Amino acid sequence: MKGGEGAEKEAVKAIELEAEIERLPVDLLAFIFSLISSFKDLAQASGVCRKWRRGVEESLARKERLSFAGWKVDDESTARVVRAAYNLKELDISRSCWGCQITDGGLYKISLTKCVGNLLSISLWGMAGITDKGVIQLVTRANSLQHLNVGGTFITDDSLYAIASSCPQIKTIILWSCRHVTQSGLIMLVNKCRKLESINVWGMRVPVDCFVSLLAISPALKIKPSTQHLSVGMSWVVS
Repeated sequence: MKGGEGAEKEAVKAIELEAEIERLPVDLLAFIFSLISSFKDLAQASGVCRKWRRGVEESLARKERLSFAGWKVDDESTARVVRAAYNLKELDISRSCWGCQITDGGLYKISLTKCVGNLLSISLWGMAGITDKGVIQLVTRANSLQHLNVGGTFITDDSLYAIASSCPQIKTIILWSCRHVTQSGLIMLVNKCRKLESINVWGMRVPVDCFVSLLAISPALKIKPSTQHLSVGMSWVVS
């Protein structure tokens, strides 16, 4: 009899606790969920009830910075989260130790989201599964872009041509070890992007003459690593 009473009390407490949680306004739930960095936990929370789902959606809508670094994500899950974060300003989907599986298809889906036109910073560092096709689809819609990291990818001059044509606000670009990019692409980029302040060319196979040409176009341009001791006429792997 006592065991039955104990179970009944526990059930009543659970109902009361649930009722208290249900009384929390959506704004407060959204604030609480905004403190959660795990996308898995957010997904579980959104499945509790409609109110919690709204709270999760509002917490994502408030985010201005989103990083998938350290998470194992694919095209669909990434695009779904970015689609909900329509006030986003900074997006980081760099390669992580867990093996981020983003492809050109994922970049295309992200390019269709509401926030893409307002993005100021995008990092695609080390994303071996993407090509010019996906990058071009993304940057042609990211017209407010100021900072771009495509280091460690297999892009070519075609991506730089798209950036030069579509991203007039670009200030910094990281082309770390982008060995399929040539002198032609770099010169086009610096020629058209007059607000470009810094470019990282570490590990690229380009002639030193190219950097002389870039500085002739834009004397204030910071080329990383340092270009203080350039020997004109040499082919150079920047390292």
